[in-house]
Amino acid sequence: MNLDLSYDELAAITGATVNGNTHAVDRIARVAIDSRSIHQGSETVFFALKGNFRDGHQFILQAHERGVRAFVVEDITHAESYSDSVFFIVRDVLHALQEIAAAHRRKFSYPVIAITGSAGKTTVKEWLNHLLSPELHIIRSPKSYNSQLGVALSLLEMSSEHALGIFEAGISEPGEMERLAYMIRPTHGIFTSLGRSHEENFKSKEQHLAEKLKLFEHCTKTLVNDSIPVSQSQLSDIHGEFVSMLSGKDFESLNLPFTDRISVTNARMAFKAACLFSKDRTLLEQKVEELERPAMRLETFDGIKGCTVINDTYNLDPDALHYALEYQLQLANHRKRIVILGIDDANIALRNDAEQVIRRFEPDQFFIVGPEDPINVDPANAVILLKGTRNSAMQRRALQFRLKKHKTFLEINLSAVRNNLIVYKGLLSPETRLLVMVKAQSYGSGAEKLARFLELQGIHYLGVAYADEGIELREQGIQLPILVMNAEEESFEDCIRHKLEPAIYSVHQLDLFVKELILQNTTDYPIHLKIETGMKRLGFELAELPEVVSFLQAQPEVRVASVYSHLAESDNRRDKRFTLAQLTRFDQACAYLEKLLNQSFSKHILNSEGVANYPDSAYDMVRLGIGLFGISGNPLIKKELQYVLSWYSAVSQVKTVKKGESAGYSRSFLAEKDTTIAIVPLGYADGFRRELSNGKGHVFIHGKSCPVVGKVCMDMILVDIGTLAVRERDQVEIIGPNQSLEQLAERMGTIPYEVMTGISRRVHRIYTEV
Repeated sequence: MNLDLSYDELAAITGATVNGNTHAVDRIARVAIDSRSIHQGSETVFFALKGNFRDGHQFILQAHERGVRAFVVEDITHAESYSDSVFFIVRDVLHALQEIAAAHRRKFSYPVIAITGSAGKTTVKEWLNHLLSPELHIIRSPKSYNSQLGVALSLLEMSSEHALGIFEAGISEPGEMERLAYMIRPTHGIFTSLGRSHEENFKSKEQHLAEKLKLFEHCTKTLVNDSIPVSQSQLSDIHGEFVSMLSGKDFESLNLPFTDRISVTNARMAFKAACLFSKDRTLLEQKVEELERPAMRLETFDGIKGCTVINDTYNLDPDALHYALEYQLQLANHRKRIVILGIDDANIALRNDAEQVIRRFEPDQFFIVGPEDPINVDPANAVILLKGTRNSAMQRRALQFRLKKHKTFLEINLSAVRNNLIVYKGLLSPETRLLVMVKAQSYGSGAEKLARFLELQGIHYLGVAYADEGIELREQGIQLPILVMNAEEESFEDCIRHKLEPAIYSVHQLDLFVKELILQNTTDYPIHLKIETGMKRLGFELAELPEVVSFLQAQPEVRVASVYSHLAESDNRRDKRFTLAQLTRFDQACAYLEKLLNQSFSKHILNSEGVANYPDSAYDMVRLGIGLFGISGNPLIKKELQYVLSWYSAVSQVKTVKKGESAGYSRSFLAEKDTTIAIVPLGYADGFRRELSNGKGHVFIHGKSCPVVGKVCMDMILVDIGTLAVRERDQVEIIGPNQSLEQLAERMGTIPYEVMTGISRRVHRIYTEV
């Protein structure tokens, strides 16, 4: 970050009222919004942002412990505890941060390109960077930082060393683009596409388009995809020029490495924009041939010897490196951090810049390796970040740390998880807390990785089925409160030792748990009362509550943290009578307990479908489970959700089964004609069930459906590939763009829950963020 602000300048720009020690800081060089990512507290100002899930005011102490002495806040309730610090009090912390970003942007006169569109923003930005570097020193938004917050943080990285800025701008509601345009002040614009994303938040398509165009009102040149319905008058207002996506002499000399329409469209936009800033068209045409689809950033997977690998080997841009190092710092918790930098000897300047960035984060170990150098490192229980230039072979090197060599893998998109959290949060009041269920290995997605990600998002509670699941999370350093739904007598001692909070559903169970607390000399321990309201599973009947109250009033060993129940048919939107009766019984139980216990406690009964269909009954906490993965029976909610899981394998071999020959166990497939099959290392031991045998199951290769032939084996399947030109190692889609989780579940004759939890642990899990 390249700030250089005095105390007075910060106060003037933000319009803040100042409270505290005005001598606490002389100059401000950096901005922090997350206390966990602070590695240099001096000359840092902490902005206590209030987000969807987290209030930054709750983390002032942690920031102070890391050396921060300047805070921008909306509330200074505890300022008296920080006599060595200064507080800048504002009405809106995000607005104040945006004002700082706007003021910082105005210091620089070099060109700035702003890119907006429903799709293609990040691809065009990355390709522009490829085409114009190193001819121009470019500052660009990392990853897809295009929100009201992301744009502000990106602009703060601008410096006098740069010659061009490229920033994405994304909106979801009316009024947002004007604020982004105010901060970015673009000199040039690119409008990539106009789709239906967030269209429901605007009165009409015309309003949606007009909002997007506000970004370009003061641009000297704007490139517009000619498929966007911009009128000639609107085009003139933004000094615009249409870029043809189908033809045009400008592109006849280009040898694009893609043939699909979307990639061709994005490549033409990037090339046309690059021509505005480079005089060497021949060089640009050569670089176009080298374009690659942007990789998924921050791919994370389990490695050998208990390590975690962050594979971010797309490029070695210093700004992207900075954010990767921040991510590693957050993920590591107290584990060892190892950074491996792959770079060829010719890039001395890039090597020096990258090394300088890395050393500021003080990793435990740091290695620089060339394309052929061995990597001799002990990965045991470490978090390893691999970064490198394209020709440094780092993508291949990442494989040496991979735990399993099984070709079949499950990809978990954490950005989609974040989106789905925001969707559900948008249905609730800001005060409603979120408990996320991570039982059964977080529905097969991997409990520890997802729990750590959720912790970073500001979730309030985690839920597990059994104590051993909670113990695993504690051993991985997860600090969030954890509710154990099925707390058994044998696990009580472990629950107390690991600070796990049991669900209590019977007087006998309550008595046994209190006896264990007495043995351990523990009082005021949080428990959660489960109420039976109609599910007829675990839980106190309403008639049992007087006995429960009498017991609790006599036992200081426990306190009620929450009271909850389960809805039996929250997905039934046609007949709500049973659910409404459950809600009534739950209200009666809570009212009785509140009156006689004379204490406050959380109340929760809604699961994901409950939130979608009964948001007015959210009480003060809800429990999210399957909805987090993009599954919902409510069509309006489902439209906003994103799928989280993708399941892939690869072809092991291709064979021909001649007419009359059989294939697979029991010879259940007899070829009626010469048939070409692919063998895929995927079987019922991986979770691809035997019900999918003999044509019932399908996978997709090259986007085409390939039915299973013969019986599904324990470790492999055979599929009919027809006339497809398939080779060994070609990708096989089990769940993805062509076959959804629900569709696969329907073929299996089951529900998405069972498919997800049935995916074997031997299937490699990969975590991605874009």
